Amino acid sequence: MTASPDVRAPDPSPPLEPRPDRAARRAQARAERLARKMAHGVPRWAQEPPPIGPARKVAGTMLIILAVTMVGFAAWLSIGSRLYYDRVQHEAYESFRVPLANGDAPTGPTDPFNPNKLVALGTPIALLQIPALHMQDVVMEGTTGQVLEGGPGHLRYTVLPGQQGVSVILGRRAAYGGPFAGLGSLVPGDRITVVTQEGVAKYQVMDLRRAGDPLPSPPAEGSGRLTLVTADGPPFDPTGEVYVDANLVSQPFATPAPVLTYETLPSTEDALHTDDSAWVPLVLWGQLLFIALGAFAWLSHSWGRWQTWLVAVPVIGYLSIVVANEVARLLPNIL
Repeated sequence: MTASPDVRAPDPSPPLEPRPDRAARRAQARAERLARKMAHGVPRWAQEPPPIGPARKVAGTMLIILAVTMVGFAAWLSIGSRLYYDRVQHEAYESFRVPLANGDAPTGPTDPFNPNKLVALGTPIALLQIPALHMQDVVMEGTTGQVLEGGPGHLRYTVLPGQQGVSVILGRRAAYGGPFAGLGSLVPGDRITVVTQEGVAKYQVMDLRRAGDPLPSPPAEGSGRLTLVTADGPPFDPTGEVYVDANLVSQPFATPAPVLTYETLPSTEDALHTDDSAWVPLVLWGQLLFIALGAFAWLSHSWGRWQTWLVAVPVIGYLSIVVANEVARLLPNIL
């Protein structure tokens, strides 16, 4: 007789689930606590922030680019302007030594090739050497803010250096190379040499004065004097002017008839004055910079951030330098 197979009834109980580990139990407990809190209202910190619209994104990007532009302006005024100054000085020296060797450099207020025309602003007229300051710079004609960005400038209603009378040269103290930054450290007896078309003129420092100090007596007839002027006070915050007077100790040169006077000279060429003609280009370039900021801010969200920045950096950089240069013309010319 065959034995019947062992047939067992199926177990009605469900299979046992694996026991959760400690980390899972903690996560489940935190989820339950959060669910109980949210049942009484979603806390502020747990709420999702509202989506930021495209307009707000563009505005935020514009503000970031504008902030970078302002930082760039400060960097330009303190560092980049020095590079600009060095380049202009190099070009001025190259353009001055050729007419100096040919005898065609200016010897007076008018153009050597056209006696009825004034020497153009920014024309190199002399080479100024101050050994105590380790300085050798080309002097330009005129003292507007734009001219003084490239080097010291000759005040046009005064005689040229080396001639009989008083010659005045203005220079910046801090921005654009700050060629006259150490002017206040000169002491009586220091030597100054100026090379012009007429020859080499040698001066000796007489005194240093500031606004309110007594004026020196006029030079004797047939003699000459050089006055160097720059800003006084903290850098980029002028409180007045500082003057260095130096007497001519070499043979004076002939003095041509004056053409300009203090009354006929534009006020923009006086010490600590600004160049109001910079307003028009500043507004135009500023508008172009603002349009570029908006365009690149919009492109960064529609085209792509890295692609946009690759194009925006050189464009915004160039426009920022141009705007910074125009703003600098609105600052005091000997800053």
